[in-house]
Amino acid sequence: MTRILKHPILGDISEQKKVTITVDGKSYLAYEGEMIAAALFNNDIKTFRYTKHHHKPRGIYCGIGRCTDCVMIVDGIPNVRTCVTPVKDGMIIETQHGTGEWKRGGQDE
Repeated sequence: MTRILKHPILGDISEQKKVTITVDGKSYLAYEGEMIAAALFNNDIKTFRYTKHHHKPRGIYCGIGRCTDCVMIVDGIPNVRTCVTPVKDGMIIETQHGTGEWKRGGQDE
């Protein structure tokens, strides 16, 4: 995991609580509360979704939640902007293909 621990503007970054997230079936370490996109980058994951029509890979672009390049399926919810969504222990994150599909939580509606 590569992290910036000394930043010229933000100063020294202190160690935070490490948690486990699952990305496409594999477990990774992340810091609780950091943005999902940052955790993915720190684990060398750069592709977050594939476009609907041309299936082109996308990752982080704006980093402030305005575009949709970083959307992924998080805990069964598609189109989650990972650049502004904080990591929680046990999150299940999946690469999104196209517009994503909602998964039912086991209850019939």
